[in-house]
Amino acid sequence: MFRAMSSESYHEPIELLSEHTKNTHRAIVSLKEELEAIDWYQQRAEACTDEELRSVLTHNKNEEVEHAMMTLEWLRRTNPVFGTNIATYLNSSGPILEVEKQKTSGGSSGGEAGTPSTSLGIGSLKGTK
Repeated sequence: MFRAMSSESYHEPIELLSEHTKNTHRAIVSLKEELEAIDWYQQRAEACTDEELRSVLTHNKNEEVEHAMMTLEWLRRTNPVFGTNIATYLNSSGPILEVEKQKTSGGSSGGEAGTPSTSLGIGSLKGTK
């Protein structure tokens, strides 16, 4: 009997899921596998005592990073929530939690370029009685 690993299984009946949801699931599982492979190669390369093998393992790790980023890009293109959050956080500067605070407080910039502001445009109500 075939038994899927938990990260590959669906949590709802498959017949109730759209093709988009099933494809998104495939991408997320693949991304998790790529990130795990990056971690494994990093640890192996760091522990390795042979320089040539370390170079090969580092090369393999970098290939896995490429695969992970390609999958993340697919998620960005096909899922607006991923797209909005990637636009907000990737390539931002300063402390990451400050970027989030700026986004959620409705700061004037609304986060990074291309990210809509969450402000209602009525200004701050702080300090009013």
